[in-house]
Amino acid sequence: MRATLRWAHSDLRTHRGEALFLVLATAGVVLSLLLAAALFGYATNPWQRVFAQGGGAHVWLHTSRSADPGKLSSLDGVDAVAGPYPAASATVATRGARASVELRGTPERPEVGRPLLTSGNWLDAATPDGVVLETRLARSLLAEPGDTLTVPGGTRRFTVVGVADSAEPPYRAGERPGLVWALPSALPDADSQVVGLRLRDPDDTGYAVQRAVTVLGAGAIGEVSTWQQARAEAQGENRLLGQVLGLFGLGALLAAGFAVHGAIGTRIRGHLRDISVLKAIGFTPAQVVRLFLLQHLAYALLGAVAAAALTGALGSRFPGRLGDAVGVWQGLPGQTVTLFVVPVAAVLFIGATTGLAAWRAGRVPPVPVPRPAASRGGRLSGAARWALGPGVRGVRVPPPLVLGWHRAFARGPRSLTAVGRLALPLLLIVVAMSAWTTMDRFHSRPEQIGLPAALTVHADASLDARGTRTVLDGDPQVAAAYPGVEVAALVPGQTETIALRGLGTRREPYPYALAEGRAARGADEAVAGQGLLDLLDVRVGDWVRMTVGDQPQILHIVGRSIEPDNAGRVISTSLDTLRENDPGLRPSLYQVRLTPGADPHEVADRLAGAGHGRLDVHAVTNPVDGLSPLRAVVLGLIAVLALIGLVELLTAIGGTVRESERDLLAWKAIGLSPRQITAITVVATGCTALTAVLLALVLGLPLAHWLIDAQGRSSGIGAGIAQGPSPVLLLLLGAGAVLGAAALATLPATRATRRRLADTLSAVA
Repeated sequence: MRATLRWAHSDLRTHRGEALFLVLATAGVVLSLLLAAALFGYATNPWQRVFAQGGGAHVWLHTSRSADPGKLSSLDGVDAVAGPYPAASATVATRGARASVELRGTPERPEVGRPLLTSGNWLDAATPDGVVLETRLARSLLAEPGDTLTVPGGTRRFTVVGVADSAEPPYRAGERPGLVWALPSALPDADSQVVGLRLRDPDDTGYAVQRAVTVLGAGAIGEVSTWQQARAEAQGENRLLGQVLGLFGLGALLAAGFAVHGAIGTRIRGHLRDISVLKAIGFTPAQVVRLFLLQHLAYALLGAVAAAALTGALGSRFPGRLGDAVGVWQGLPGQTVTLFVVPVAAVLFIGATTGLAAWRAGRVPPVPVPRPAASRGGRLSGAARWALGPGVRGVRVPPPLVLGWHRAFARGPRSLTAVGRLALPLLLIVVAMSAWTTMDRFHSRPEQIGLPAALTVHADASLDARGTRTVLDGDPQVAAAYPGVEVAALVPGQTETIALRGLGTRREPYPYALAEGRAARGADEAVAGQGLLDLLDVRVGDWVRMTVGDQPQILHIVGRSIEPDNAGRVISTSLDTLRENDPGLRPSLYQVRLTPGADPHEVADRLAGAGHGRLDVHAVTNPVDGLSPLRAVVLGLIAVLALIGLVELLTAIGGTVRESERDLLAWKAIGLSPRQITAITVVATGCTALTAVLLALVLGLPLAHWLIDAQGRSSGIGAGIAQGPSPVLLLLLGAGAVLGAAALATLPATRATRRRLADTLSAVA
């Protein structure tokens, strides 16, 4: 044991930097995996908790007042019915903030779909104008119990008495109204009613919706929302963050395992004589393997424990959503198990790769085997001899370039392995840079990802279309205003609702961002999001039929638009096309495009003031705004991958220097100076790094596009959003990797050339 400890201590002193990098890389990998687990738990648990504790409804139906929801309780599979509750649409304002809401008359706190109070109290007849706000709506309005809500343009006022969590789809400014519970007496102008269905088998949701539509009639159904839609929206960006962290964490773990395997393999080749001595003095092959295995397992264990301790102690203090996710995750039942299993799995994986490399050390014979006199690289190739040849028939290429290139690529499988191990972390860095660039594209050029408009404007009934256009056209920073309507439509089969939009006119078409097909120009032509194509299992070129109220609408899909709203379940056409079915249709909203450089919030305030309270103006929400923590995550992952790449470089440099020892005397004999001999190792390392960079770019850019587009398709936005890094960034990455490799190789190569001749002869013998 004493000899083992002395060996480990001596090896640690010799390779301090490499040991530190391995510990830091392991800590970064485990931290990424733990944060991914926290984000997955955070994405799923809050909604699941509210749904379970509140006895959530699996289906919510918005129907006309004439429908008879009592028939729904007798449907097969329906366990309980919530409502019917009278409902009305309105706009409320407080402290200068405005929001579109759905007022729902609730005489008593329901058992099905019960809101969970987070502050304040439930409705009470003693406060007839009291309301309870859904949590995200209250956060958007900066409202809390005791505040007063007003209805712009009217005299109605509401008093906030409570704030509650709900398992229904949350408020989204300009897209989905917020939920407000009120007493039925506060809704004298209710124009619809809401019914919730709790099912015995949640998997029968689609069938239950079909049965409900059949019983009530398609014309009585205005909108359908299911528990799957609410859960997917609640998870949203958190699940995406978890997927990104998990993907890069697993990739980094694989790269770290290869790095450890390569480092041990190189170290064993450099200590064959020492290992033989260990066996000669009594070490068994198992003890030699255990020596290398335990040493690197200790590095991995130290990094994993550090990551777990950091997550447990300081994880909730991470900024933004990461801190919130870890804070919620730490209170979940399975958190302790995950905090133990993830580091252990990472250590075991690194241990497995370590064992494969250490096994070779156990096979080293106790009697040193003389090294072959010839270099492993073999004779110089014809091209190399031609480049070194003098005279007219030869090309005078500097010998360090030729010999360095030969040293880098003449080792057969070992050269390819070194290039592959170094290319893996570089490939993941290219993917991370592509993710960063794609997010920047969302911010800097939103019109290319389906967000050409910066503002959404809704006008009160007291302001006609001409008056609205007068206000919008009067602002100098409004470049264009596209009139439109958005209604809920039932899909074929009547199992779910989608968003049917009519934006712009044929004379002034709305500038959709198309990823496939062409723009909708003619009658009955439309473009659709990826989510709708997947939902209906159709493609560009197909015709689709949907129902708006009791009127059918048949449209020809001629293009696929990049659609970030409503999970891509949107079909869009011109306002003129919708007017062909309903000549009296009037625009209910305007999508406003601003001049370059205009501040959307300043223009929104100006338009709201010019409308004298009759315009509800919202800045269009950019979906990437919720992914701001991803920037810090990407930077951290790049740092971890850079550490792994640094370990690979040190391994490659050590192997090149060790194998150059046998050629050192020959190079000195033919007259090469110490500087030229140093340059051979530097060039060999640089060639290896350059090849790895080129391989990472050739494979990494298509892989990044595929991964980002696959995520776009799964989220409903659709493929076509991926953006690769600029050539300048890629050039900087390649130059940094190659020049950094050359700089790292300079010092050990210089030391090798200064070795005494006796030491060199001993190494060759």
